[in-house]
Amino acid sequence: MHKLKSGREVELKMSDDGSHTLFVPELNEHYHSVYGARTESMHVFIESGLNQIRAKNIRILEIGFGTGLNVLLTALNRNDKTVEYHSIEKYPLNSELESLLQYSPNQDEQETILFREIHNSPWNNITEIAPGFTLLKWEADLLTANFISSYDLVYFDAFAPDIQPEMWSESVFKNIYNAMNEGGILTTYSAKGVVRRTLQKVGFTVERIPGPPHKREMLRCRM
Repeated sequence: MHKLKSGREVELKMSDDGSHTLFVPELNEHYHSVYGARTESMHVFIESGLNQIRAKNIRILEIGFGTGLNVLLTALNRNDKTVEYHSIEKYPLNSELESLLQYSPNQDEQETILFREIHNSPWNNITEIAPGFTLLKWEADLLTANFISSYDLVYFDAFAPDIQPEMWSESVFKNIYNAMNEGGILTTYSAKGVVRRTLQKVGFTVERIPGPPHKREMLRCRM
């Protein structure tokens, strides 16, 4: 058992594709799919989100920094895009736990160095972690945060709606909608009807698309 900076306890778990996830006993919830953390993130956020953006200079907002997996995969798969990445997190990991995380059974040196740069970057400061890729790890509560920029792409990766319903509220989605640029995309692993209807209510055009392994559908939203 490990403790976050906040004191919340988590357990380090290996998912089916050989990449780590974390389990939160307090919530009875995992950070990622147990069928494959890396596989899920690649499908939901990279293939269904990042790869759909044609612009070469983009700004990304991530709801839930978590283990840093989505940042890592974005940096590795951005091709020639210049990325400004903002990630909001209320419960940061501690450095001991960060050092144990692994997201590929055959992780190469470049990936290892990049992952270390992501976690070594200071909170609440914009840091260049690679040429053309800046990261702001923002320690804050989504429910009271005021977004400081406008975004082309949003990764909505909060805990499930039945675990933290307040994170999936109309007011939260409205704030995000108002902080997005025209033509922007939001992706999330959830396909719950109440989530889809709330996203539509605040103004998004919502489509249900195939989900990652063991999940039939997910949602992709456009401005």
